[in-house]
Amino acid sequence: MIYLIFSIIVAFVMGAIVIVVRMKAQQYPVNAKKIILPPVFMSTGALMYVVPYFRLTHTEIIESIVLGVIFSTVLMLTSHFEVKGVHIYLKKSKVFPIVLVSLLIVRTILKVFLGSSIDAGELAGMFFLLAFSMLLPWRVAMLLRYNYLKRQIVQRL
Repeated sequence: MIYLIFSIIVAFVMGAIVIVVRMKAQQYPVNAKKIILPPVFMSTGALMYVVPYFRLTHTEIIESIVLGVIFSTVLMLTSHFEVKGVHIYLKKSKVFPIVLVSLLIVRTILKVFLGSSIDAGELAGMFFLLAFSMLLPWRVAMLLRYNYLKRQIVQRL
């Protein structure tokens, strides 16, 4: 029970940090590197699957990926760019913090319900895969939009 409470608190603290970082990032121009690096850094976490304790069944893999992709569509819908001169900025979104907190709440509810029926290691593996499956499509969509806007800026010049 203490593990569950601790992990929920950590998840919400990390969510708050993401919101603060996102708000600060809106003050600076975006570049392709800033879009690509988070999934690259996060991908190193897949090394957890080397340890049998964290390995998933085929069904758990499919469930995690499908849920992650569904969640990523919500993030895609709330992430927009704006062009200021020759620079591209992430547009301020009042909805993003609400969406992120909502996703954290859904994740917490899932964790509480699944925690009693799925081993802690498998659950950790599922939530990592869910988070990565949410981050990767979202960042790919952002990169495609960024490149489109960049090409438009170059054509204008």
